[in-house]
Amino acid sequence: MQETTIEGVAEHIVFRNEDNGYTVFVLKAETESGEEELTCTGYLPEISPGEDLLVKGKWTNNPRYGPQLSVSQAEKRTPTTAAGIEKYLASGVIKGIGAGMARRIVAAFGEHSFDVIAESPERLAEIKGITPSRAERISEQFHSQGEQRRAILLLQDYGISPAFAMRIYKKYKGLTADVLQSNPYKLADDIDGIGFKIADDIARRVGVAFDSPFRISAGLRFCLWEAAGNGHVYLPQEILISHSAQLLGVEAEREVVEQALRQMQMDKLIYCERRDGETSVFLSHFYHAELTVARKLMDLSDDVPNGGLVVDEIIAAFENESGMQLSPGQKEAVAEANSNGVLIITGGPGTGKTTTINTIIHMLSAQGLRIELSAPTGRAAKRITETSGREARTLHRLLESTFTEDSRRQTFQRNDENPLETDVLVIDEASMIDILLMQSVLKALAKGTRLIMVGDVDQLPPVGAGNVLKDLISSGSIRVVRLTEIFRQAQESAIIMNAHRINRGEYPSLNEQDKDFFFVRRQRQDDVAEAVLDLVSRRLPEYMGGDGFKDIQVLSPMRKSNLGVNHLNQLLQSRLNPPAFGKKEREFRQMVFREGDKVMQVRNNYQISWQITGEDGKRLDEGEGVYNGDGGVIFDIDDDRETLTVLFDDNRRVVYDYSQLDELELAYAITVHKSQGSEYKTVVMPVHSGPDLLFNRNLLYTAVTRAKELCVVVGVEGMLFRMVDNNREFERYTGLGGRMNWRKES
Repeated sequence: MQETTIEGVAEHIVFRNEDNGYTVFVLKAETESGEEELTCTGYLPEISPGEDLLVKGKWTNNPRYGPQLSVSQAEKRTPTTAAGIEKYLASGVIKGIGAGMARRIVAAFGEHSFDVIAESPERLAEIKGITPSRAERISEQFHSQGEQRRAILLLQDYGISPAFAMRIYKKYKGLTADVLQSNPYKLADDIDGIGFKIADDIARRVGVAFDSPFRISAGLRFCLWEAAGNGHVYLPQEILISHSAQLLGVEAEREVVEQALRQMQMDKLIYCERRDGETSVFLSHFYHAELTVARKLMDLSDDVPNGGLVVDEIIAAFENESGMQLSPGQKEAVAEANSNGVLIITGGPGTGKTTTINTIIHMLSAQGLRIELSAPTGRAAKRITETSGREARTLHRLLESTFTEDSRRQTFQRNDENPLETDVLVIDEASMIDILLMQSVLKALAKGTRLIMVGDVDQLPPVGAGNVLKDLISSGSIRVVRLTEIFRQAQESAIIMNAHRINRGEYPSLNEQDKDFFFVRRQRQDDVAEAVLDLVSRRLPEYMGGDGFKDIQVLSPMRKSNLGVNHLNQLLQSRLNPPAFGKKEREFRQMVFREGDKVMQVRNNYQISWQITGEDGKRLDEGEGVYNGDGGVIFDIDDDRETLTVLFDDNRRVVYDYSQLDELELAYAITVHKSQGSEYKTVVMPVHSGPDLLFNRNLLYTAVTRAKELCVVVGVEGMLFRMVDNNREFERYTGLGGRMNWRKES
């Protein structure tokens, strides 16, 4: 459909989102049918009733509201008649000017009112009710509105969408044009959603030289950030230079990249460190994070007073009270927790990590010590609460996460100046902790606080940069207790026994009678997909007597392909939550969100508000922050307010603006990586074909251990065995293990 250009007057503002500029307004315009009021929507600079507009856009048909003009560009034309000027000023666009004041200004200056406000604001003081200082404020607001319009039009000339243009203007205000001309790569550093490639395209249009130091430095930072997204804390210098030169198209000019690296090091944007015969290049905050983690852990790991208690007596009392018998490994862990400042407890499923934690809590509580329980995810924290009977919080909530507008990064209220008020911190699912989060945790621990980290080191590494738990265990610098004995009750579970077989490189036993692990053989991809759908929607709910929506989670190794998360979510949505009369939905980027859909947050949002309410609607709790991996259900979609409400698993209710829907994904199927830290009643996993990098033992082990009561693998038996044989782990460039040893030796 071709774009339409219409000229008219903004009659009424229906809705406006101040964060991104999304606006719904009524435009009064002359059409072939005479004067009409047209509904317009779009991401626009601030507009006010009475403004003359020249808008360009395409007609769409909203199922509820009918024809709407989706505006891609709006050019404001200053009103020239006295009536138009009065209507504009009376709209409230300038604070302090209402209808009466607008009438008096126009009565005094007529068609020259705007000239007076802009060029001779002191004359406004001639009007009763306007002081000289108020006149100056009115003029400043008038100028700032023109500045916003000019900046956003300039950004649109460079191919930047209106939504991003609004974000950029809110960041730089009157300096927008200067930033574009001097260093457009600053946009990639400061504005979420604008990466190196968009900034590089703007730089090309502005005329930034191909070998500009700004461009080379931005390319190097982009490569290091991209590496961090793949789990690396640093990159070897040769790899960094090679990747950057290829990205920038300067392979034949390697010296310009090396020169930029030297300058970045002088500016302390990066740190270079010689290790094992090669130079490692760190972004500065990753470098400092590793140093902080190593120093703090060594400081905390000193022996601590044992309270004069006899551990054997404590253990015996716990065994009598609980009716459980601890294994030698569990008893060792309890004893070490009583005498070490830092302790790591690791073990696979069925080895008694939960019982060990509860025994340690029992022992330390008897000494009168304050204990905090935590985990990286909401689901994991909820599980600790259920198994221990004590409140556990996510690390983000424990550390009281917040954000700063200028840094775009998460900060925590709990830190070295305001530490946690606890004697002991126990962290479960510690394999998920990346280097930056570990740094924040340790900053919040006062000297003398005990730290106990519990996790399965054989699971997938964290999504973020680093591999903290594995590095600490391999360093030999921290006390580690490995739980290896599988308890008799756990031996009855094929899930647990097969997980251990997989971890040892042995093939799992398939379809044992009266067990909880099954394999459904299918050869063709379409047959695998249909089997998954049938299992989730019919067979398993009938077999288990449960709910396929709540109790079953589909895990896939991949995002793309016919058996990837994206395609499976469409199929599962149509089967489990089909369209229905009265069930509202919203289409966003080739994805349909529907009331009742299972969804997941896919990026950290530190500023979004949430509330927890009781059955009577009374507010019980509130706060800010929703985090990558949090799951819930779409509770409401409101086209009038352009909002979508999600009720998360922990009863937090979050309202999203339509412009924030890129933070959500359907979650009937999720990747195995996204499932870390979670536990599901039933797991269904398709296994057919894919790259060795994904289809490996580590991923299969992690997927199987997510299942609590039933695990069903669907697909090709040979691929399942191939995953077991493939013990290839993606190498992560991290330096924490070496730093721990250096600290220990020094």
